[in-house]
Amino acid sequence: VQLQASGGGLVQAGGSLRLSCAASGQTFTDYGMGWFRQAPGKEREAVAAVNWSGRSTAYAGSVKGRFTISRDNLKNTVSLQVNSLKPEDTAVYYCAAHYGRGLYNNVEYDYWGQGTLVTVSS
Repeated sequence: VQLQASGGGLVQAGGSLRLSCAASGQTFTDYGMGWFRQAPGKEREAVAAVNWSGRSTAYAGSVKGRFTISRDNLKNTVSLQVNSLKPEDTAVYYCAAHYGRGLYNNVEYDYWGQGTLVTVSS
């Protein structure tokens, strides 16, 4: 699976962005999808996950209520709507794919995109 993330940028605290990830190369619905992030000097952390159909989702506690993951199986895309951004949300955000039709929360994924940088200014 090839994954191409986009949508990052510089935003003020309290602002919003919509991150998108386009998938190609395999049957998209064979994969659960996730978003991860890595801040400077910190370990990568799981942010959100969605199962193959889009009907099941999971979020890290730090983003619950502010971030929304969704997928469009006709367009082979997964998105992350990020609202009420805080400076501590500054990180490179990665989309990833896990083979299978489960909800893969905070586990190792099979394929990774290149990342898109989100910078939140205070």
